[in-house]
Amino acid sequence: MAKPFRFSVTAGHITNVTDFLELARKVEDLGFSTLSMADHLDDQFAPIPALTAAAGATSTLRLLTLVLANDYRHPVMTAKEAATLDLVSDGRLELGLGAGWMHSDYEQAGLPFDKASVRIRRLGEAVQVVKGLLGPDPVSFDGEFYQIDALDGLPKPAQPQVPIMLAGGREKILTLSGQHGDIVGINPSLWAGVIDERAGATATPNATDQKVEWIRQGAGDRFDQIELQTRIHAAAIVDNREEVAQTLGPAFGMTPEESLDSPHALMGTVDQCVEQLQGWRERWGISYVGFSHDAVDSMAPVVAALAGT
Repeated sequence: MAKPFRFSVTAGHITNVTDFLELARKVEDLGFSTLSMADHLDDQFAPIPALTAAAGATSTLRLLTLVLANDYRHPVMTAKEAATLDLVSDGRLELGLGAGWMHSDYEQAGLPFDKASVRIRRLGEAVQVVKGLLGPDPVSFDGEFYQIDALDGLPKPAQPQVPIMLAGGREKILTLSGQHGDIVGINPSLWAGVIDERAGATATPNATDQKVEWIRQGAGDRFDQIELQTRIHAAAIVDNREEVAQTLGPAFGMTPEESLDSPHALMGTVDQCVEQLQGWRERWGISYVGFSHDAVDSMAPVVAALAGT
């Protein structure tokens, strides 16, 4: 059975407190489900305290870390901060966790950037630790990276089960995401450590077919319980979508035709965008759609037409 549509907005590089809180209230009023924040070391707020402030400025808006980079913090502290945010927001947290990917963050902070397989194994352990500490019982864990000795995660969150989001664009991370995620984000592959045209070949419809299959393999019998998510990197309400695609496709390393059907670009009239999103849900099961904050006004009619349906 198809899951109802939900929409999120990523706050991005908003570093004025008034503007940030106004955005949170605005997206709540417009019917977006969620405010999300990335976790990087450049010019942006830290996600946990910023989302805590957004919780105080809103009443129903859900709060998503998209995603906390595991290498920047120990999972014991991640669990404690997550539980606290869930409590103060009265159960509105969606906890996104990731392996870390942006080279510049690691280089500028002097953090070791291990190969992807190591970062993903470490994330896999961290997810188990965090889930355990957010649960009702003390946790012991003896892994390759983390050792926990009968630690009871306190405080306990408001939600009986805080939704865990994992995301990625390649086989190992998407298989792991299928194993452990309640929400799984389907991304272009960011193996290069930057977002550029090299990601385009992994953002095509055919590449997305393969990604969903990797998630399915990881999830097994629980696949139908997972909410699939995508982030839109190019969103526009236009009357000439085919003409726009002539420029957009090559800029992202895709043909114009591939860019029109990619689940990371949404353009056309409001009716065309609605139809395109319905097509994504029918083909891939994607029902959770994330926009950048600069697309809030243009995408508001699309959200009004589809949210909750």
